[in-house]
Amino acid sequence: MKKRMLGVIDATTYHEDLEELTVHRSLAAVPFAGRYRLIDFVLSNMVNSDIESVAIFPKYQYRSLMDHLGSGKNWDLNRKRDGLFFFPSPLLDSPSKGIGSFNHFAANLDYFYRSKQEYALISNCFTVFNMDFGPVLDRHIMTGCDITVVRQDGRSLEMYLVKTSLLISLIENRNETGYTCMSDVVTDIHHSYTICNYEYAGLAVMIDSIENYFAASMGLLESEAWKNIFLRSQPIYTKVKDEPPTRYMKGASAKNSMIANGCMIEGTVENSIISRGVKIGKGSVVKNCIIMQKTQIGENCVLDSVILDKDVKVESGARIEGRHEMPLVIRKGTVQGALMNS
Repeated sequence: MKKRMLGVIDATTYHEDLEELTVHRSLAAVPFAGRYRLIDFVLSNMVNSDIESVAIFPKYQYRSLMDHLGSGKNWDLNRKRDGLFFFPSPLLDSPSKGIGSFNHFAANLDYFYRSKQEYALISNCFTVFNMDFGPVLDRHIMTGCDITVVRQDGRSLEMYLVKTSLLISLIENRNETGYTCMSDVVTDIHHSYTICNYEYAGLAVMIDSIENYFAASMGLLESEAWKNIFLRSQPIYTKVKDEPPTRYMKGASAKNSMIANGCMIEGTVENSIISRGVKIGKGSVVKNCIIMQKTQIGENCVLDSVILDKDVKVESGARIEGRHEMPLVIRKGTVQGALMNS
């Protein structure tokens, strides 16, 4: 089955409930688990499933995404043949109701024509999971399906396996059929295709709101969830940054937390996820928080149930508290002072 699948990642999705984290970046580039971006999970799964050609179709604020992925080197996708491709959305492309806009694909049909892979796997960019797509292809071929939908507990994970030739046909005939995306096809009761379902039994979380982003992040602090996502046999790859190990100064304390490299911890960290290059000052207490890259927290601060985006500065003495079921989000690059109402 090796090299028989083409990877297609739709990075155009916009969830209004995640606006606080997507003002300056696309959903695919939202940081997760300290070192990763959301797109890392599906992209790594594709690479681990022997997919060597991956097309990414971005639309919103994709500079950060392109900077993160670069040439695809960290995913072994910087190749002379196949590899990683970016196809930004045409400005006049009307929004699609589901994953994989056929109008967007149509503007880049040459890619599909040139592809030698017999099958195409179309996926969203915002599901946190670790899956081998090989068995999906095996089942798809064995059952003779036209389209296989990956599901979990009966819910579509918005991932579709289809013959590349059928995908091209769907794209070319979109104006006659009225289909705008793959979900239009599979939900149409009048279609003539054989639709099959593949039930995924592992852990999978579709990130579509601040609340489930926070819950999924905190869930990774449980060993069972961590073991389901970060498998030694199927690693999740990300952009490599050469930074020194985190320094824990005298009096620092860290408990049940994920702390990336390049940080300096002088205070207390509990049940939190800390990204690269974060500084937490003496006497500060950070609990149940997500702290993103290069954020600086001064001395004697108290943070609880808060998401601090990249490059936030929290001045000494500040107290910022949200609720576990409704975390407070501080936008990228802002300054929070001790006298501000939080």
